[in-house]
Amino acid sequence: MNCPACGSENVNGAQQCISCGRALRASHALPATVDVRISRIAIASAICAFISAVFFLPGLLAWLDPTVLHPQSGVARLTGLATFLATGSAFVLGVAGLAEIATSGGRRTGYLFAILGAVAPCFLVMGLLCVPTFAGAKYSSQRMVCGANLSGIGKAMLIYANDFENRLPVAGGPNAHWVARLPRWAAENRVDAYGLSDPNAGGGQASVSASLYLLVKYGGLNPKMFVCRNDGRTVEFSPARYRARDRDLTSLWDFGPNPSRHCSYAYHMPYGQYSLTTSLPPGLAVAADRNPWIDSPFVKAREFSRYKPDMAPFNGNSSDARQGNAITHFGDGQNVLFLDSHAEFAKRAFCGLDDDNIYTLWNGNDKVRGTPPKFGSQPANTRDSLLVNDPVAR
Repeated sequence: MNCPACGSENVNGAQQCISCGRALRASHALPATVDVRISRIAIASAICAFISAVFFLPGLLAWLDPTVLHPQSGVARLTGLATFLATGSAFVLGVAGLAEIATSGGRRTGYLFAILGAVAPCFLVMGLLCVPTFAGAKYSSQRMVCGANLSGIGKAMLIYANDFENRLPVAGGPNAHWVARLPRWAAENRVDAYGLSDPNAGGGQASVSASLYLLVKYGGLNPKMFVCRNDGRTVEFSPARYRARDRDLTSLWDFGPNPSRHCSYAYHMPYGQYSLTTSLPPGLAVAADRNPWIDSPFVKAREFSRYKPDMAPFNGNSSDARQGNAITHFGDGQNVLFLDSHAEFAKRAFCGLDDDNIYTLWNGNDKVRGTPPKFGSQPANTRDSLLVNDPVAR
């Protein structure tokens, strides 16, 4: 070290200058300033964790409420893939960020960001593993409730038929024709309700749901039984919803002015020569979830050209065949009520007699695919189930 008085050089640690004899003091150099920065890797891990959380929410919604977004839809799958990639990146970057901070000698900070990136994905993965189990159970439960509703409706139909000469519910007068909604659903009498010229006149106009409503009017069923929980925004019918709070359910003739918003089910074409009686084969399909080839208030009808049964001679694949299933259950199948009042979940629409498609009418000898219905369509014969629901009332 150098002497501050004479400038002579001395050995390090000397107590006294060898030239001038002045006492020396050890100098303590100030430490160099350390540049401390937040780890960019830690910040990137936190950003990935945030992105994974954002994409996780639609997936979570899909599992918790399939009526909004079905877990097997393209959107749900895309968000699931994005969640997986962002979660994996967040975890890897979070661990790398912690390692960088630990070995930086104090030059790097950002523990909070790194920990967030490394730990948050663990909770998201746990959610992805656990939520589908509970959501799947919820979906199965709702499907079972739908089946139970149809079974109850079937039993009420047989009781109704016992009081009406073995005929299942048919609204309107003889030879009534199908319309989307009644002329007057809250009329004081059936003449005005169905647009008849007099009490003994035939014809008239009646919706499909008006025939089912007879089970509410005369069979004592609750309108809630006609709503499937998986059927979009279909809600239980209440007169109060249409400013008819003072009217009793038994004094009305249909599920309100927009019956398709309050009835989830299709019914065998009740108007025409092939309406149902209890003498027909017990395996005949009577009712089911909405027809996929008819618009509902919330979903457009499917394109029939995309439907191809997965059996000879059509030789479609599973995805092609699912196009013919009810939209209500996301193409997985449909709950079907048969004439003997039992209901079951059928994975294919051609579940009627002799592989009859319950949602189409026969096209010559083609019973499996058939032809989609429209106003005026009639079954080919008494063995041809043709389940229809009212389209959106215009």
